[in-house]
Amino acid sequence: MSQGARFGNRWWIVFGATLSMLVAQGPVILYTLGLFIKPLNQEFGWDRASISAAGGLAAISSAVAIPFVGSLIDRWGIRAILLPIIVLSASSIALIAFTPNSTVVFMLLFAITGVLGAGQGPLGYAKCVSAWFDDRRGLALGITMSGIGLGAALVPQYAQWLIGNLGWRQAYVGLGLLTLIVALPAVFLFIREPKRAKASSDTRQEQPPVDRPSDVEVRDALKGRQFWLIACALLLVSTVTQGMVVHTVPLLTDAGYSPETAAALMIAVGLATMAGRLLSGYLVDKIFAPVVAAFFFLLPCLGIYLLDGAVSPVAGIVTLGLASGTEIDMIGFLTSRYFGMKRFGQLYGYLFASFVTGSAIGPYMMGLAYERQHSYETALWAFCALMLLASTVILCLGPYRYPAERKTETGGRPVVDLPAT
Repeated sequence: MSQGARFGNRWWIVFGATLSMLVAQGPVILYTLGLFIKPLNQEFGWDRASISAAGGLAAISSAVAIPFVGSLIDRWGIRAILLPIIVLSASSIALIAFTPNSTVVFMLLFAITGVLGAGQGPLGYAKCVSAWFDDRRGLALGITMSGIGLGAALVPQYAQWLIGNLGWRQAYVGLGLLTLIVALPAVFLFIREPKRAKASSDTRQEQPPVDRPSDVEVRDALKGRQFWLIACALLLVSTVTQGMVVHTVPLLTDAGYSPETAAALMIAVGLATMAGRLLSGYLVDKIFAPVVAAFFFLLPCLGIYLLDGAVSPVAGIVTLGLASGTEIDMIGFLTSRYFGMKRFGQLYGYLFASFVTGSAIGPYMMGLAYERQHSYETALWAFCALMLLASTVILCLGPYRYPAERKTETGGRPVVDLPAT
């Protein structure tokens, strides 16, 4: 029995993509970095800004590489690119364990991780899921990206256990192994693309309307305002959410929480991120996506107040996680609705590059603010202003170019979704 026959239902693709997202670059590298800040400081004496800058350099390196990976996926297919990328990503994570007492080498190793792991993120999985789903695309993407939220809840606990029992070097080896043993089987068994010929020959499936516009080419998208509005909003939101995520553990330990308790509270970030992705994914199938995004983008303003004032750290973390859960969903959904599927990989790559650029800026801003003022307060209130601006920008997008196709009935039976190709 072939792989396609064993896992013929397209929801298996969502399952495999979700499983692989547990060990995406975000949960493995970004969401665990805060756990390594104090161990690295104790062993080498490095300050928080320098350690955070290494994570930022990984994000920038990934941002440069992601559009290239997207073009490779558009040309050669998803599986052919993801399988070797997973092996390279896992190896580069384990390589961090060999860091000497040199911030330059440490940053270089993180940059290598960013480049080699550029594809072990949402890009390939978002394209695969979007290709199989149309009117339920938001929900399918939300379930897929909730894997990152679940990974953000579980992977830091695994990393903290490794750090506490084996040391930070062995922890990075363990994170590399985890990436390999989870993502590689998930892609090999479950990830595949729809066959155009099969879709077009099945008379039970709906046919695209003749007046549906052709897919946007990359050069045309880059000339339009919608691409740059989405990119700007993603840059602003990721600056805030990722800067907060990386420094949540140090912020809590500065407030008197033990490292173990702070790491345990990160479960709330992961679970809220997962909930945010599921909820926003469901809502964008029902409500205009920019409106949904604007609402979720405002939540960190409340979270910053709750965290900074120590009013309710858990509630603050939850609001932060809800916003963090929405941003990744929106990249794939908005790319498909405004630009189509033909150049999805490359355009998604460019937009995701803006997201990871913010992931580099945010943690560095937080670290720099702490080093200069011994407080995160200035950066936190600047972050509130950025989220207000992001909500305004995303509301300026205008109507979809490629709304969900309406289903018709054939022989009295509902027509199933046509895999978009």
